[in-house]
Amino acid sequence: MIEIEKGSGNVYQDLGMVDAAEMQVKTILAAKIGEVIRHRHLTQVQASEILGIPQPKLSGMLRGQFRGISEAKMLECMNRLGRDVEIVVRKPSRTRATGRTSVVFA
Repeated sequence: MIEIEKGSGNVYQDLGMVDAAEMQVKTILAAKIGEVIRHRHLTQVQASEILGIPQPKLSGMLRGQFRGISEAKMLECMNRLGRDVEIVVRKPSRTRATGRTSVVFA
């Protein structure tokens, strides 16, 4: 019989990575950047010019290789693609001692 364990919703956390929350946020941002690029029918060359990053770096980011790209740069990419970015800071719930970071698209 195969034992199945339910995941946390963050594969990086499940793998025990120290920067799991940051990697999850970057994953979501990279996916959304790719979605906007496809929606606008941009080539990677055109998108890289708009975003101000080299095409090979954009290609890597869209394939999940974003360790060298900061969250701030990815948020800037969203702005350059015509998307508004809003950051909201709130008190954590009473059941958690620490806060968490999430990305929500409207």
